[in-house]
Amino acid sequence: MQAHISVITLAVEDLQRALDFYRDGLGLVTEGIIGQEFEPGAVVFFELQAGLKLALWSKQSLQQDTGLTGTASSAAQITLGHNVHSPLEVDQVLKQAKNAGAKILKPAQSTFYGGYAGYFQDLDGHIWEVAYSPCWD
Repeated sequence: MQAHISVITLAVEDLQRALDFYRDGLGLVTEGIIGQEFEPGAVVFFELQAGLKLALWSKQSLQQDTGLTGTASSAAQITLGHNVHSPLEVDQVLKQAKNAGAKILKPAQSTFYGGYAGYFQDLDGHIWEVAYSPCWD
């Protein structure tokens, strides 16, 4: 298999609340909630970069679609990395996330690899790392 990730789907408790957080709080662009006429359809898509979308889907809909119910989960099972172009931008994104209602898990600080990074947790517990790495410039 040659992996080509095109959609990252986050299961959320309240689709409208999650939409408000990502669109209004973080400034991601979307058409809003679509597919409400289908069961279990209501979903939100954000274009992250060419060929990669972030989807928000209710936990109930994801459980129905996969056939999994009542599965235990831990926020520490996965993180989403958002790489930016400077330490200042790391601070700005973390502030924007906090102002939108996110919990700052780890304030931005210098990293062992010579970068600068911090973590926030969205309203449904998903963890985002905001990082600057001089190696990626």
